[in-house]
Amino acid sequence: MAVEVSVIATSSLGDRSYLASDGRVAIVVDPQRDIDRVLCLAGEKGVRITHVVETHIHNDYVSGGLELARVTGAHYLVAAADEVGFERVPVSDGDVVPVSDGVRLRVIGTPGHTFHHLSYVLDEATDGGWQPAGVFTGGSLLFGTTGRTDLLGEQHAHELAHRQHASARRLADLLPDGAQVWPTHGFGSFCSASQADASDSTIGREKAKNPVLRLAADQFVTEILADLDAYPAYYAHMGVANTAGPAPVDLTPATRADPAELRERMAAGQWVVDLRHRKAYATSHLAGTVSLGLDGPMSTWLGWLIDWGTPITLLADTPEQVADAQRELVRIGIDRPAAQATGGVEQWTTDPAQLRELPMADFPALAAARAGNTPAGLPAADVVLDVRMTNEWKAGHIAGAVHIPLPDLPTRLADLPPGAVWVHCGSGYRATAGASLLANAGREVVVINDKFDQAQPAGVAMADPA
Repeated sequence: MAVEVSVIATSSLGDRSYLASDGRVAIVVDPQRDIDRVLCLAGEKGVRITHVVETHIHNDYVSGGLELARVTGAHYLVAAADEVGFERVPVSDGDVVPVSDGVRLRVIGTPGHTFHHLSYVLDEATDGGWQPAGVFTGGSLLFGTTGRTDLLGEQHAHELAHRQHASARRLADLLPDGAQVWPTHGFGSFCSASQADASDSTIGREKAKNPVLRLAADQFVTEILADLDAYPAYYAHMGVANTAGPAPVDLTPATRADPAELRERMAAGQWVVDLRHRKAYATSHLAGTVSLGLDGPMSTWLGWLIDWGTPITLLADTPEQVADAQRELVRIGIDRPAAQATGGVEQWTTDPAQLRELPMADFPALAAARAGNTPAGLPAADVVLDVRMTNEWKAGHIAGAVHIPLPDLPTRLADLPPGAVWVHCGSGYRATAGASLLANAGREVVVINDKFDQAQPAGVAMADPA
């Protein structure tokens, strides 16, 4: 039977794990920490997991590989060169790992994203020998790009970029054009050097499209390092956890908080996060909370914004939404919420005066406000705040806007000029998070809940591209 490769997507972090099976046994590549998803898929397919492999020590999430191997009794393959605090099967460039009569793995050293990064070629048995079906590339060769090379420190970024170029070329030389490429990163992950919209690819397609396979080494290095933006602050904790050996996760419900406890937690400087959609938050929310809806990359922005270790309380309409948030948070090492509350905003306080609204507008309203015709019920647009990332700002921004990327906002609130602040991002998600932080600091705010590409057509003046 031909090997089947199934994708286990974690879209909130922009990553993919894989389950490859021959119908009897299975290999799991780069599993996330909530391994029940993997076990469920293996059960549905009626296959036994015999090998769990890591392409590298991950910087963007806490791995589930160690626990998955423990639960299933599978061999756990990790680079021999990585010093880790747990038992594993050490593998190195050139190793061949038999999986079954019809499937094997070949280990290819592909440094670049990390120093000891490995890729795994998945070979199928044929009448004429072994045929490569594809390659699990982790953070090496991605769809239309590569993994970024600065996560281990700026001092290593240049050297690792050169190695990344050589590694990608090596894969392209080793494998036929028809071989599939199965990366872990690149679907919105900050581990990716840039973003691509492909859903699948082959070595041949990457030869035609990917800059790493089209540019000379020096030009590739210059371009990849020039385009790198900031990455989440919580990455600093992921490699440490993965090197030590992550503990099993506990996804049981967190303790329920009553209105008095919610007030106490906010008064103590803890984070109380409202998981509802930003429009629901704008209509009515508990003063002092932060908006990070489950409809966006909640865990990425929360992990980036908080001081690591700060207790977090989750608010949502339903227990199922809190459970979804817990699952997302354990993936980045936030293991247990301090508390949770559900049922709607009216149940989170005994004092109606604690409920707030958050004005929302669109770019036509901003254009009107800047022309002196502020829509009724809204404050003047004294300050326009852009909370997008630096690369987004460089690609185009509103004339006269103040730029503070959302991750920097908690420590730069004092940098904003006085007056009412109209906040925008690319769509409204980050703007609402930023506006909630500003409102908690006592600022008068308006969220521009609109797509940025609508700003110029609405008549909002844009800055000179130069």
